[in-house]
Amino acid sequence: MSDNARIVTCPHCGRKNRVPSAAAGKPRCAQCRQWLPWIVDARDDSFADVAEKSSVPVLVDLWATWCGPCRTVSPALEQLARERAGRLKLVKVDVDAAPALSQRFAVRAVPTLLLLRNGRVLARQSGAAPLPALRTWVDDTLN
Repeated sequence: MSDNARIVTCPHCGRKNRVPSAAAGKPRCAQCRQWLPWIVDARDDSFADVAEKSSVPVLVDLWATWCGPCRTVSPALEQLARERAGRLKLVKVDVDAAPALSQRFAVRAVPTLLLLRNGRVLARQSGAAPLPALRTWVDDTLN
C-alpha cells in the first residue's frame, strides 16, 4: 500500500478494498458495490488534490498528535464518515506536519473542523463535540 491509498474493509461484505486518497469518483466495494467510507490523510503538498478537488463534500479535521480532545473526537468523525459513505469524505490534517495549511486556515485551536464543498469552506468549528452534535452540524451545513 502506498502512502496515497488505504486498505478499507467493506462494512457490508467484509472485502478489503484499496481506496485512493484522491479520485474523480467515490470509492465503492469491488465485491458488493456499496459505498465505502473515505477517510484519508493530507499534508501541505497533497491537500489540493485530496480535499479541494473532491467529488463529495469534505470534512477536514485539523488535529495534532499531542492534543487530547483531538484523540477524543477522532472516533466520532470516523463514525460520521462511515455513516455518510458516498456522501462525505473525511480528510485528516496533522497541523504540525502541515504548517502551510495551519497558517492558511488560521488554526488557533485544535481540533478545528472545516466543511468544504468544491474547495470552498462552508463552515468552521473549533473544539471537540459529541457525535450527535457533529451530525447536526454537518447535516445543517450541507443541506
